Amino acid sequence: MIETDVIEFKAAFVNDLNKEVIAFANTNGGEIYIGLDDNGKPCGLKNVNDVELQCVNHITNTIKPDVSMFVKYEKIVIDGQDILKIIVNKGSMSPYYIAGKGIRPEGVYVRMGTASVPATETTIVNMIKETTGETYEGTRSLNQNLTFIQTEQEFSNAGIPFGESQKKSLGIIGRDGCYTNLGLLISDQCEHKIKFAVYEGTQKQVFKDRHEFSGSLFRQFEDLTRMIDSYNRLSSPKLDGMKRIDQRDYPVQAIREALLNALIHREYGLGGYTLISMFDDRMEIVSLGGLIRGMEMSDIMMGVSYLRNKRLAEIFYRLQLIEAYGTGIDKIKESYKGQAKQPIFESSPNAFKIVLPKMGAKAMVKDGREDEIIALIKRKGEIVRNDVEELLNVSPATATRLLTKMVENGQIKRSGSARNVKYTL
Repeated sequence: MIETDVIEFKAAFVNDLNKEVIAFANTNGGEIYIGLDDNGKPCGLKNVNDVELQCVNHITNTIKPDVSMFVKYEKIVIDGQDILKIIVNKGSMSPYYIAGKGIRPEGVYVRMGTASVPATETTIVNMIKETTGETYEGTRSLNQNLTFIQTEQEFSNAGIPFGESQKKSLGIIGRDGCYTNLGLLISDQCEHKIKFAVYEGTQKQVFKDRHEFSGSLFRQFEDLTRMIDSYNRLSSPKLDGMKRIDQRDYPVQAIREALLNALIHREYGLGGYTLISMFDDRMEIVSLGGLIRGMEMSDIMMGVSYLRNKRLAEIFYRLQLIEAYGTGIDKIKESYKGQAKQPIFESSPNAFKIVLPKMGAKAMVKDGREDEIIALIKRKGEIVRNDVEELLNVSPATATRLLTKMVENGQIKRSGSARNVKYTL
């Protein structure tokens, strides 16, 4: 015999035997012969029974999930030498991993040719999906060393127990006894972050401030809300009869609902950040994951709710962070009732965007000349100031003023500098 992708030789018991068992269980199964050297020559075992017991204990104690039901042991004789044959079948709960290293490349192995090698993160994720058939929040977390300091505080404040049984019933711990990605999201080790930026003016050109928020989703929500509040200033007060009513730049309720929407409905299976941007005239919240298949924007506007992360939403609901499913968009629209500028909701295949205009901002007055400029750009792809002067028969100052206004309103984009300034849609 020779070593192959399904046959492995060991002259004696070794501590990395678990790597070979894991690799076979994660791939297509295989056989391990203890008592044969690398060339397949029998060197035998002095006490095969002791070696078998050593192997059983090692495999049982160092591999998770329990793989013992897929492993069989046979004592055979080759050329008069006692050999232990370990038969490993492909397991049904992959990825199997070394207990002390977790579901990471250094703990998960697969078989490639005659070697057992660390699995890539992509391979690990695919194994988890194939095994569980679950959505992202229900699959096994690659990180099993999770703590829940912030989450425990949230549950305590709400008067709700947060023990082992609750973690299982909520889906934080899966059927295999391991933490799920739902657990990862509300753990202190959550790897999905939010980027917050404040820009000068109305375009993403000059930073005034920027921050990155990490930790459990509860921690991110709390820290981000506090940060936005520091920028959400009191604008010019309005009068209701003789009563003065203070008004912030942005409705607090709209901000809260937009942030909760971004956290609960995000597609966490996609890499990247949730992005929050503040400008002089608006705030933009962009989260990964477009509308769920079968849903239309008109459905969302009508209050129809189909949850991408049902278990995560259930936890937020239990903690009374959300009142009911599908009411967030309505609350955002209601908070802008009577305002000249209204919130904007946009969706692409991989992202969802909410634009909150600053309260009291005047609605953009359309100028017929702007339509002519836009039509010209559509024909030419890009234009310069002289094109506008000739099109509208106006002075350089008037052309510059029109183009600057359209840039500030987000209708067109300016690039280049000095004499090389160009404008595109």
